[in-house]
Amino acid sequence: MSAAPIGLVFPGQGTQRESMGEPWRESPAWPLVDQVSEHSSVDVEELLLRTPGERLRRTDLAQLAVYTVSLMAWREAADAGLLTGAVACAGHSLGEYTALTAAGVLDLRDGVALVTARGRAMRQAAEDRPGTMGVLVRAGLPEAEKLVAEAAAEGHGLWVANINGPGQVVVSGGEEAVGFAERRAPDLGAKLIRVPVGGAFHSPFMAPAAEELRAAVVRASFGPGRMPVVANVDGRPYDGSGDWPELVTRQLVSPVRWEESVHTLTGRLGCRRLVELGPGRTLAGLVRRITPDVPVDSYDAPAARP
Repeated sequence: MSAAPIGLVFPGQGTQRESMGEPWRESPAWPLVDQVSEHSSVDVEELLLRTPGERLRRTDLAQLAVYTVSLMAWREAADAGLLTGAVACAGHSLGEYTALTAAGVLDLRDGVALVTARGRAMRQAAEDRPGTMGVLVRAGLPEAEKLVAEAAAEGHGLWVANINGPGQVVVSGGEEAVGFAERRAPDLGAKLIRVPVGGAFHSPFMAPAAEELRAAVVRASFGPGRMPVVANVDGRPYDGSGDWPELVTRQLVSPVRWEESVHTLTGRLGCRRLVELGPGRTLAGLVRRITPDVPVDSYDAPAARP
């Protein structure tokens, strides 16, 4: 009997934590740390083992750390035979690059180069034009879009940044705009919870970062890959022949359509189980809310070995 089709999902920035690499030090996947360090010119072992949590929140460092740990989780799970039947991938924001690497659309060198360029570009854009983000709970997309329209009428730039699942939409913008949303949310039956980030990600605030990333993307090679990857910007699957340079660049200034992406994995692509690979279990929680009838597992630490 063949294995049930599996979809692989990879987390994004925000799942990093201090000493996140410690459980992986004895893993056969640990040599990936040296490879990522070589390609990025960053001491990734230092990031994963000895960097204080506050510093690890820095956008460029957080993204490289999460990408590396997620790749180790994928490599070990695959080598252990736990991913037999994998037919598609998706990743949340940064996780899209891990998905492209796992799917074979990007090789490790190009994957690391793009994650490094993306993180640095986003950090610089956030420093040049500070912003923030907030999670609207108990609010769907219609309520979030109404809030965005009301903010615009008051002269505030507010945008939908992540459509994560039922009752969870993230908005992005300047401090005043997110403050307006925080005050107005209860009138819509919702509550806004601030996200501890220093940038208005997935909004027009990131336009300079998108232009800088575009220059890096043209130097990367996107191959045919082993399986399709569902794109954040439209929730549709693409193989290696898709216009990934445009998709990943546009992602920086567009909403992450995560709820739609999960429905694509479990519907159109026929995945009967999803596996989250990387630090934390954030995506598994979202998947259970989006498709409660589809089993989801998390692989966020090395398997026990004799």
